[in-house]
Amino acid sequence: MGAVEILTPVMVLAGWTLVILVWLYATRIPAMNAAKIKPDDALTQDLSTALPLKARQIAANYNHLLEQPPLFYAVALAIAVMGHVDTVAIYAAWAYVGLRVAHSLVQCIYHTIMHRWALFMLSSIALAVLVVNELLKLFG
Repeated sequence: MGAVEILTPVMVLAGWTLVILVWLYATRIPAMNAAKIKPDDALTQDLSTALPLKARQIAANYNHLLEQPPLFYAVALAIAVMGHVDTVAIYAAWAYVGLRVAHSLVQCIYHTIMHRWALFMLSSIALAVLVVNELLKLFG
């Protein structure tokens, strides 16, 4: 197994992050226009509740995709560079990506906190499997 197998889910999640970015602007700009909010208004007032919840949820999800996933990117890249790609790593990487996409859909579409939390926890477990599997190869 080679680097392509572990880097493909990395690219899919990076692509998904860009999809969420486009979705963010497609909802935020019209919401700002409807609320008559100008970008510079953020310099002088708290706009955290001025936008509809739907627009804020998508923005929050974009931020979430820039929090834990960079650890996933770093781990997957390290595994690829060290040449330690195996079946466990590939399945864990794809599980992580699938669960993060599902997490995004829940947060952006219907936002049930416990569903989102469960998906976050499951994706964290997939990431932990990826990390522990590699640590066992390095130190086991």
